[in-house]
Amino acid sequence: MYATATLPPPAFAARATAVAGSPVREILALTARPGVISFAGGLPAPELFDTEGLRAAYDAAFTESGGRALQYSTTEGAPELREAVAARVTARGLKTGADDLVVTTGSQQALTLITSTLVEPGDTVLVENPTYLAALQCFALAGARVIPVPCDGEGMLPDELEEIVARERPKLLYSVPTFQNPTGRTLPGARRAAVAEIAARRGLWLVEDDPYGELRFEGAEVPWLAAHPGAEDRTALLGSFSKVMAPGLRLGWLRAPQALRRAAAVAKQAADLHTSTVDQLAAAHYLRTADLDAHIATVRAAYRERRDALLAGLGAALPQGSRWNRPEGGMFVWARLPEGHDAGALLPAAVSRAVAFVPGAPFHTGTPDPRTLRLSFTTHTPAEIAEGLSRLAGAVADYSPGSA
Repeated sequence: MYATATLPPPAFAARATAVAGSPVREILALTARPGVISFAGGLPAPELFDTEGLRAAYDAAFTESGGRALQYSTTEGAPELREAVAARVTARGLKTGADDLVVTTGSQQALTLITSTLVEPGDTVLVENPTYLAALQCFALAGARVIPVPCDGEGMLPDELEEIVARERPKLLYSVPTFQNPTGRTLPGARRAAVAEIAARRGLWLVEDDPYGELRFEGAEVPWLAAHPGAEDRTALLGSFSKVMAPGLRLGWLRAPQALRRAAAVAKQAADLHTSTVDQLAAAHYLRTADLDAHIATVRAAYRERRDALLAGLGAALPQGSRWNRPEGGMFVWARLPEGHDAGALLPAAVSRAVAFVPGAPFHTGTPDPRTLRLSFTTHTPAEIAEGLSRLAGAVADYSPGSA
């Protein structure tokens, strides 16, 4: 018998090897062991899930329409779920019909669909700096050229945006204007109006990601970017049930102008045909029979208490001279260590004391700010947060600024 020479299979696509994994996901894996108090993950609090209500909704989906629940469905989504989402979006100030929406497998899929529909390799995409890490991964996988828009404590600076749009001629602008991930900041209404006007005058798409908007603890509601004059015919608005119902459902939605929505639906056909039918029908039943707004009010109250506990203890936990913001909602506080400190170098000392956070550098485009860090306050009680901050103070005492 003669030996047969073999050749290795062809190489991976260049885009598959050019995009790095998520440091946040890697930190979550590192801190999954029992006893760790983690401020790292942007996770909803599991004890606040309406487990009984959702169980009843799934029971009803099988009882009332079991055959349909287990069958293929339309790409755009179950009509009753789209009707329910449209009613909620309209109630929040943006008139929407069911036909304006596509149900997606989480809002992350909506972003992927919009990116695959609009972005060619080499196209320019603008983002806030810093911005949502998975969005950077999505744009990198598409081969986009990502340009940061300078921000201050309230978000994007319209004058800087105007200059960059004129110079770079981007395809789209991606923004998380309300309780942004990672910074927790909210773009004021006047700036949103300016952004919409620039987009209309200069001719670019807007992608508005709103996973946290219903988690407001205080302050006045700010209208969606999509609701401002100039944005009507060019905004893809992404929403999610992950933060207000449960992330395991993997249910999100896309609201977009007709032509873009249709193109995204075709892209979804190639991706997964449609989002899980049984999950859609259960969510539609839940929205019809349960009081989601009352549930959200409970979540808001708990998260506000946890945010306040984190803010109250940061002064004693972080090095003297550190600064942080006070978000009016959402899931994150953004902090900055004093000159000469490095949040990435501090992290191993923190993990050794069974506490964790996310260094801010990976969220930046271009030159990162190593002194920044993101802390999520949602998954621990005030007492646990106090203990976690005590451990963090010990890590700060262990850590030597300037160390690798």
